[in-house]
Formats: sequence, C-alpha cells, structure tokens
Amino acid sequence: MTHADDVTWMERAIELSRKCPPAEGAFSVGAIIVGADGTELTNGYSRETDAHVHAEESALAKLPADDPRLAGATLYSTLEPCSERKSRPLTCTQLILRSPIRRVVIAWREPSLLVADCVGVETLQGHGTQVIELSSLSGRARAVNEHLLY
Repeated sequence: MTHADDVTWMERAIELSRKCPPAEGAFSVGAIIVGADGTELTNGYSRETDAHVHAEESALAKLPADDPRLAGATLYSTLEPCSERKSRPLTCTQLILRSPIRRVVIAWREPSLLVADCVGVETLQGHGTQVIELSSLSGRARAVNEHLLY
C-alpha cells in the first residue's frame, strides 16, 4: 500500500466511525481490513453489533480466523487498538495479534481519558506488527469523539 492508499482507506474508516451509536464513556471508532490486493475484505465500527463491541473486533469477527486473505492484509483503525478493556476477555490488540494481520494503520493514539496508558501500538510493534500513524488525519478522527473530549 502507498501512503495515498493509506489516507484513502483511513478517510473511509473515519466515515464509518460516524455510524457509531453515541455512548458516554466510549470512543466512536471505524475499522477496515484491506487485503494485499487492495480490496476491502470487511469493516466494522464501535457498537455495531452490541453495546460493547469495538471496531476492530467487529471487523475481525466477520471473517473466519483462518481466512488466507488476512495474511498480508492491513487493518485501518481510526484509534489505536485497545490494550485494556473490561467488557471482553481479549483486547483489540490481542485479537489482532491472534490474526495473521501484521500491518496496522491508525489515525490517532488513544488519549488517557478512559485508559491511563494505552500501549496498543507498542504491544503490536513488540510482536513484529508494523504500525503506521497518520497524524495528518488525527483531527478528523478526534472530531467524531468530541462528545468525550470536551
């Protein structure tokens, strides 16, 4: 994927995040999984299927864990994948690491608003996953979450 491809997919993920039902105490996040051939495999957004589902979790759940297209795929998430959560046994970081996906693109890192020290990026990188941060789109991803930030 080129930088321009990454920007295009992240812009689409930001649009998906606008579909999230608003919730106090929860970020609105969009996620898209794109195959090595540049085609969208699946997508998801926060609270898409239940009040506690995260965007990455929703997208990953729509494909079989052994789907061969996940090898070489990129996961786009408007927010750093969570490294801590109360509502599920596995974090989004753990779910990604259990998949063959080894490239993740985010728009912004999770602020210390709900979790004191999110270490999703560091954990992914520590396990060999390439993480790219598109800070030029962080403002647009944050804007969807103004209900929490202000």
